[in-house]
Amino acid sequence: MNESAERRASKLQTILEVAKAMVGLRDLDRLLATVTTAAASVVEAERCTLFLVDRERGELWSKIAQGETREIRVPVGLGLAGHVAATGEAVRLEDAYADARFNRAVDLSTGFRTRSLLCVPMVNTREQVVGVLQALNRTEGVFTAEDEELLVALGGQAAMAIENAVLHEEIQALFEGFVRASVVAIESRDPTTAGHSDRVAVLTVDLARAAEKAPPAGPEYAGLRFSADDLKQLRYAALLHDFGKVGVREHVLVKADKLYPHERERLEARFELIRARAEVEALRARLEGRDPAGHEAELAELDALWDVVERANRPSLLDGEVSERLRELAARTFVDARGRVQPYLTPAEVASLSITRGTLTAAERQEIERHVTQTYRFLSQIAWTRELRRVPEIAWAHHEKLDGRGYPRGLSGAQVPIESRMMAIADIFDALTAADRPYKKAVPRDRALDILSAEAHAGKLDAGLLDVFVGARVWQATDQP
Repeated sequence: MNESAERRASKLQTILEVAKAMVGLRDLDRLLATVTTAAASVVEAERCTLFLVDRERGELWSKIAQGETREIRVPVGLGLAGHVAATGEAVRLEDAYADARFNRAVDLSTGFRTRSLLCVPMVNTREQVVGVLQALNRTEGVFTAEDEELLVALGGQAAMAIENAVLHEEIQALFEGFVRASVVAIESRDPTTAGHSDRVAVLTVDLARAAEKAPPAGPEYAGLRFSADDLKQLRYAALLHDFGKVGVREHVLVKADKLYPHERERLEARFELIRARAEVEALRARLEGRDPAGHEAELAELDALWDVVERANRPSLLDGEVSERLRELAARTFVDARGRVQPYLTPAEVASLSITRGTLTAAERQEIERHVTQTYRFLSQIAWTRELRRVPEIAWAHHEKLDGRGYPRGLSGAQVPIESRMMAIADIFDALTAADRPYKKAVPRDRALDILSAEAHAGKLDAGLLDVFVGARVWQATDQP
């Protein structure tokens, strides 16, 4: 085989190798850089520029331009590259300056001197020009018909790879758009938690990165690594971890006090009725010349009893004094306008006001907790890609505890995915420190970390991952400026 044939064979082998490499490249920027470098090598050019066609704007734009940092935009049909994009015909020039279509402005701005030039279309499987490859200054002599043939072949392979990469980017954009829309839907149900999903996602992904650099001790963390796809999967799971809340009744989701507003209004009206009757009795006593002190004392006691109701209705922990007064109040009765004996508090009101922590009754808490299963059900309906297939599973387990006392399935130990353990830490930390919840005050950061530590020592949270969360100061990721 002579030298010329060997060089051609070598160049064809380069094109074949690049074509194989392009099959696995889905990152458009990396793909285009690979194509540009290969094109310059195959035709032995000093520089190579890859233009993509922007059909919406009717322009070519330089996605990759060797030796040029600024973006070049050229209307389709204008200049050599524009001519090639418009006609689909290659252009080969021995002296670029001899052709009036050549734009010298780029040379003037960069100080580069273009001599020979080869410009070929990149045509996809639908016979559409998706881009243009432009090679400048062959290192030896001028560009040949063989160079043109090789560059057209490479351009055709690149066009198909670019089409696949663009399709992949569009699919990713579609997924991203769906996820963002889902977060908006979640937070529109409960505007007071706006930003929670995003913050949990940031904290969870940052914890994964930190654990990868300094994994906790133990065999289950050996070789802990997260690829770019793994982190994307984790981010999506974190963003969508509360998606099931769209199926929770809104008044339960946003319940700020133990009594709903209409329940409190009804109870307040009852107390006003009791007060009005006591005031009438006090006035009657004065008119009849009797001592009204007993009735006035009853009015003062009513004020104190209403204060008990107000204190009990708050979402804070129910203290012993209020609990005791609540039991006394529950035993009290009055006579209504029809002469019937009625309780100051109905059994349902007593049950609600007696909630020891938070604002939810047992039934309401079960409804809220079902959001995790709903999240899994909803997310399982989506045709996730192979790289994202564990999104439903990870989100499903974010309320599980290592001691088996979490929900909804009561998983324990190694049954809880590491990613879900990370999300649990992030979710609890943000829920504690968030300042936008009407039913609770924000917990100071140090106190929140102490609470997490107590949960870890009790065997509920992953102590090793919590050490990373604290030691790597992951919690700073969502600090307000």
